[in-house]
Amino acid sequence: MATLKEILTRRPVAATIRLTVPAGGARPAPPVGPALGQYRLNLMAFCKDFNARTQKYKPDTPMAVTITAFKDNTFEFTVKSPKVSWYLKKAAGVEKGSGRAGHVQAATLSVRHVYEIAKVKQSDPFCQYMPLESICKSIIGTANTMGIKIVKDLD
Repeated sequence: MATLKEILTRRPVAATIRLTVPAGGARPAPPVGPALGQYRLNLMAFCKDFNARTQKYKPDTPMAVTITAFKDNTFEFTVKSPKVSWYLKKAAGVEKGSGRAGHVQAATLSVRHVYEIAKVKQSDPFCQYMPLESICKSIIGTANTMGIKIVKDLD
């Protein structure tokens, strides 16, 4: 239950914007510029903050960003780590998954790869309170739908 102070200090939300921006590559050009410009948000402030938050990632890593734009032309944003499918493709060294997931195998990964991806995804706000085992099971499910086989050890 929200306290009275929280209710009184809430700002009216104009929009929620979801973007995928390369790490360290936010510029006022498309796709960031038009998306934020229509709500009259400060583009340079967003670009500087986003690039500072994502500097620990390799350049061109696709980062999911959720921007909450308020009516008074201010904003808040959260940065999520890249999608699990992106990590799986990078670890397997493939461009895309199998077109026939149950029949054709695109690549093979070990359980260790899955564990490492799960450790990275655990820092996400959505997965923050999930046990590591559940995150690993979710990653294995995603790998199966992409046609990537998970084995105990790579030979």
